[in-house]
Parts: sequence; C-alpha cells; structure tokens
Amino acid sequence: MKFKLIIAVLIWTITGGLLNAQTGKIEGRVFNATNNESLPFTNLVIWGTNIGSTSDLDGKFFFTGLQPGYIRIAASSVGFSDYISEDILITNAKTVFIEIPLLEKTIQLEEVVVKASPFRKPEESPLSMRTLDISEIEKNPGGNRDISRVIQSLPGVASSVSFRNDVIVRGGGASENSFYLDGVEIPNLNHFSTQGASGGPVGIINVDFIREVDYYSGAFPAAKGSTLSSVFEFKQIEPNKDKMNFRATVGATDLGISMNGPVNEKSGLLLSVRRSYLGFLFDVLGLPFLPTYNDIQFKYKFKPDLKNEISLIGLGAVDQFKLNTGIEDPDESQKYILGYLPVNEQWNYTLGVVYKHFRSKGFDTWVISRNYLDNRAYKFLNNIETDSLKTFDYISSEAENKARYEHVSRFSGYKINYGAGINYATYTNNTYQRVFTSEAGTIDYDSKLDVFSWNVFGQVSRKFLAERLLLSLGLRMDANNYSPEMSDMTRQFSPRFSASYSLTEKFSINFNTGRYYQRPPYTALGYRSSEDDLVNKNNGITYMRSDHLVAGVELLPDEKSKFTIEGFYKLYDQYPFSVQDSISLASKGGDFGTFGDEALVSTSQGRAYGFEVLAREKDLLGFNIILSYTFVRSEFKDKNDNYIPSSWDNRHILNLTVLKKLKRNWDAGAKWRFVGGAPFTPYDVEKSSLRPAWDVRNTAYLDYNRFNSESTGNFHQLDVRVDKQYFFKKWSAIFYVDIQNLYNFKLQQQSFLTHLDPEGNPNIDPSTAGLPYDQQKYNLRELPNESGTVIPTIGIIVEF
Repeated sequence: MKFKLIIAVLIWTITGGLLNAQTGKIEGRVFNATNNESLPFTNLVIWGTNIGSTSDLDGKFFFTGLQPGYIRIAASSVGFSDYISEDILITNAKTVFIEIPLLEKTIQLEEVVVKASPFRKPEESPLSMRTLDISEIEKNPGGNRDISRVIQSLPGVASSVSFRNDVIVRGGGASENSFYLDGVEIPNLNHFSTQGASGGPVGIINVDFIREVDYYSGAFPAAKGSTLSSVFEFKQIEPNKDKMNFRATVGATDLGISMNGPVNEKSGLLLSVRRSYLGFLFDVLGLPFLPTYNDIQFKYKFKPDLKNEISLIGLGAVDQFKLNTGIEDPDESQKYILGYLPVNEQWNYTLGVVYKHFRSKGFDTWVISRNYLDNRAYKFLNNIETDSLKTFDYISSEAENKARYEHVSRFSGYKINYGAGINYATYTNNTYQRVFTSEAGTIDYDSKLDVFSWNVFGQVSRKFLAERLLLSLGLRMDANNYSPEMSDMTRQFSPRFSASYSLTEKFSINFNTGRYYQRPPYTALGYRSSEDDLVNKNNGITYMRSDHLVAGVELLPDEKSKFTIEGFYKLYDQYPFSVQDSISLASKGGDFGTFGDEALVSTSQGRAYGFEVLAREKDLLGFNIILSYTFVRSEFKDKNDNYIPSSWDNRHILNLTVLKKLKRNWDAGAKWRFVGGAPFTPYDVEKSSLRPAWDVRNTAYLDYNRFNSESTGNFHQLDVRVDKQYFFKKWSAIFYVDIQNLYNFKLQQQSFLTHLDPEGNPNIDPSTAGLPYDQQKYNLRELPNESGTVIPTIGIIVEF
C-alpha cells in the first residue's frame, strides 16, 4: 500500500507539475534599430501560431501562458520591415527578456512584396554569411554544447584532427579567423590554444549565454578587423529583468554553474564558472596526459536611459596540464607520447567595455578592451626534471590594449558605417630549445616587443531599383610601427564590394570581391636570433594578403527554407614562408604548441578555390535539416615555385544534420560528417634515426622535400543525440545522451616512429653502437596511429 501511495505521489508530482507548467513568459521591447526609439502598436505573433500581442506606448510587450520550448517571434509595424527573431528558449524558471529591432523602410512598396524571413542578409554581406541559432547549438549532435566544435559543421569549415577545434574555412589556414563576443574581439577561443593561431581541444565560450552566432566566410564587413578567411560574431542574451536565475550543468568534460538576473532596475548580470574533470577521467582511462581547464564568462549590462547603454564583457581561462608518468606498465603508444609531449600550461583573459550612444539617425559605439595570454611549456629527456636533461623551456606572453570607434547612420536610403581603431600590444618570449639541423645546437633567446597598430574603415550600402538591387562598398586600411613595410597604411589598402539582385521575391544572385590583409602573429614579429636581432623585421616581413572573388545564387522557396550555391576563389600573396623548412606558414598551426616563431620571409603565394552548396529546411515533415557540401582545393607554391597541396586540401566536405522535436518534450538528432583525406608529409627517416637528432625532441623529423606528398584516408563519423526536457512550475531539467562516432569509425593516420624496442629500451643500431655518440643511430620502428572511438556522454542541465 505504501509503495502504491509513493508511486501515485510521484506521478501526481511529475504530471501535475507538467500540466501546471504552461506558464512560460516573455517580456520584451520593440525599437527602431537606427536610433533606439520605442515603437508602439507593433503587432507581434509567436511564429507559426495565432498567439499574438501588441506593443504599448513604450514599445513593451508581454506573452504569458506559453508552452516551454523553443519559439520565435514575428513582428510587423507600419513603415518598418517585418522581422522574425532568433530562437528563444521558454522555461518556467524565468521570464525571458528580448529586444526586437526593426528597420525603417526607405520607400513604401506596392508592387514588390517582401516577406519576413528567419534567414538574415546584412547589407554589407549579402552572401557567404550564415547564422546558427541557439537551438541548433544546444542540441547539435556530437557538439556536446561546445560552440567551438559546433561551428565545424558550418558550410566550408574543415577540421584538422578529431580532438581539436581548429577552424579551417574554405582552404585557409588555422590562423586566418577573427572572433567577436558582443563586439569585443577575443583572440583565444579554445582552452590549451595554439599560440599564434586559435585552435585547441575545448572551447572557452559557455553556450548558456549565447543566443546566436553569425559566421562570415567572405564578404567581410569593413569594421570587422583584419582577417583572411572568416569572421565569427557570438551574440549573447540579455540579462533577465525579473529575478536572478541559476543553471547547473554536468557535461561531457566539465561541471558548470551560471547565473542570470537583475542587479537593479537599470542593469543586469550574466555570470558562469566551469571546471573540467578531464584530469580525473583521463587518469581512470590510463591516458598519458592529464589536462584540467577552468573558465569564467560574464556580461554586465547597464542602461541609464534609452539613448545610452554600457556592457562589460569578460572571458577568462586557466589551463593546467601534467604528464601521467605513474601509468603502470604503459604500452608502446603511451611510452611514445610520454617521451615527446611537453608539459603545457596557459591562462588568458579578455575584458571589454562597450558603450553605445543612440542619435536621431544612428548610433555611436565605443569599444575598449584588453586581452592577455600567458603560455608556458617545458620538456626534459625521459621526463627527468634536471637542468642537464632539459630539451625545451618556453615562457611567453601576449597582451593587447584596444580601442575602437564605430558610427552607424541611415538617411535617404543609405547606410553609412565608419570608424577607426588603435591597438597597443606587448609580446615577450623566453625560449630555450635544443635543436638539430646538420648537428645538435641550441636556440636560446629572450625577446620583448612593443607594437602600436592603427586602422580606419568605412562602408556605404544602399538599395536601388525598388529595393531589388543592393550595393555595398567598403574600405579599410591597417598599419603598425613594427617596420617601414607595415607602417604605410596605403600598402594595406583594403577595398571590398558586394552586390545582390533579387530577380523575384524568392530568387537572387549575389556577388562579392575584396582584398583583405592580416598582420602576421606576434610570435613571428618577436622572433630573434639574439637579444638585439629581430630576424623577421630584417627579413622584411609584412601583412599577409588575400584577394577574394565570390558569386552565387540564393533561393527562398518559403519562409522556412533556403537553398544557396556559391563559388569562391581566394588568391594569397605576401604569406610568410619558412626559411628553414621551405614551406608556407599557411600549412602550419594545426597542432599544439606555438605557431610562427621561426625565421620567415613574406614571399609565399597560394590559392584556394571551389564551391559550396547549402540546403536549409526548418520544417520538412517536422524535421529541421541542414545539408551542406563543399568542394575546395587549397594549394601554395613550394620553393621551386610549383603549386602543391596545403595541409587543408581536403577537397570534399559534407555535413548533414537532422533535428526532430518529438512529443512529450523529447528531441532527437543525428549528424553525419565526411571530410576528404588530409595531406601529410612523410618522415625523414635518415635524419630521424641519428641519435643526437632524435634525443633533442624524441619524435621524428619531417621530410620537407616531400611536403604533403601523401594523404590520409577519408574521415566520416555519425553522431546522435537524444534530449528529454522536464518543465516544472519553478524549475526545469534537461537530460541528454550524446554519442559521437556511433559506428566506431577509425581513421588510419600517419604512423608514429619510435626509437624503443618492444621492451621499451633504446634500440641503437648495433653497427653504430661502438662509434662516438654523434655518429650513432637508432633502429626506428613504426607504431600505428589510429584515431576514432565511440564516445558516449550523458549530460544534465537544471535551471531554477
């Protein structure tokens, strides 16, 4: 009897809570996007339903009694373009606050009907721009709520290896991307990042606060920094206005807690803290390295009045790492990794203040920010920590102090955007490294560098021919005081032009061309052969350049569907070329450690070209489908002036993501990904076998005379995810199961070489054993290098 009573109480609690849980609320404000003035009497509808509301005299509106889950809001007002919001997650634990910007129409059209669409097309970038909604990020199969991993499923984005989050866009290098968080540039997107590039194994940004991500693979706005391959804009939610809410998460690799709520009537706060348990998990699994990461993210928003708003943005990480030398009876692969892998520890942060002031016809934005990276790594022969056995010791820091002004205004149908920026950067590097060229030697230098940079930019956009034709012209110039080659702004004159013509309401053709520049990494600028000799300054290193040509068509069959085809061609020049290895720096940066700290000359040339096909369907028989295919060739010239494949010449990239919302708050999804084989360089076995050469690094040397002459097999993987959500009166819970690589595909990558025999002893060639040390050789053996395994994850999210 007691058991039946307990079951009855549990059923009543759950079902009763669910029945009474349809109390989701939205509070919001509709405003003129140009001057922030409130828009009264705006009609608002929950998209796809008959549930409606109207804004009051202050532009405010309310929805109550909503069913929990993801929704969108459609807004329309006389004299303004219709608008459909991004996805909004409704729960019972909080009232969601959203702001809806509407653009004023320049002319009243009768003959042309323009319907609202959730697919955005900014004036500056009418093509090569995609938006990821929070629902697609949160529930991305295989993404595990890691936004750095989720963006790898976007069109044109390849990856290096399965355990890294490198962003390779349209055949460009891993260092050719820019990232912004609410307008503040963030140079470090990942934990344990590669200094000089941006890749790493785990993303820093917490998706709890992200509402959408804008991804540009071309047609870059003039205001968005110097970049060659892509721009990512991560946009955060607004703080709640009614009460403080909390969210606790247990994910694949970390634990986290976040808070979201008001500080007072005019300000609010977002704050999250996470800590990984990877060190514990890897130790249990017997892996040879034990990483632990911690991060913090916050946003403080203050609105003293309707004409002014201030945001304080923060993002930081502390990454700790140690070798698991206590493994009992390690196998050959574990011994190899322990033998060459250095200890690497980092910490970094970005702090920014964004001040926005609205005028009658536009607004001004001021951004002041500081970012800092501290990167340390060391290695001892056989992991015996004594100075005589030290082979590598690296301590470096990078700090940037930035200020940017941007003005946006609209009048007579024109959108005008102009501004300027400055950046004072400091870079330090203390490096000790044993090396081998023709004989054993040492790199030992201490470098300190100050660089002052400045830029100006402007862009004009307008629609013509009854708003069927959109034209946009942008200009940008960058310079710095590093060298005469870089201080002349006219040498970095960066024009860009976009055009879009709507043949019909649903079909348009789009075009963009532009010349883009990017400064080499600080690791390259600060490289020295001695304390008084900046090697690459003497070599005349300068800004990298890429000329883009992009054209395509876009079809919007209905408000929930989108189909695009784009062809692209990128021509590279003035790219850094490695003096020692005789290859372009474009093919480096996809591994841990550092990138660019070597002797370079700005003579490398390359090209990347191909086409992309994208099909988006938000509701095909209840399925949300994203299908993209990219064909890309990426080639750079070798020392003989011949084009050879770069490390990102994958050729074929296919992504298929299918999401389905089921009854009773269940969601399911699957993602299949195919990436063509990646080029790799064979080992220089003769050089690697030399005992003095091997002992300084405990890993093989590449034969750059045969650079990228071989290729791995094709990579493909199926990820699946199932979510179950429970919405109670004052709290909610989400449980999910995510399985990466469901059918356990294993990619055979380039084999390792080891100098140890099967018993773990150094395997010296008997014919050289009696010779002097510098003439001895190892008998090297191949070890298989297989990547890929089934990775199941159970996640829990509780919001209250």
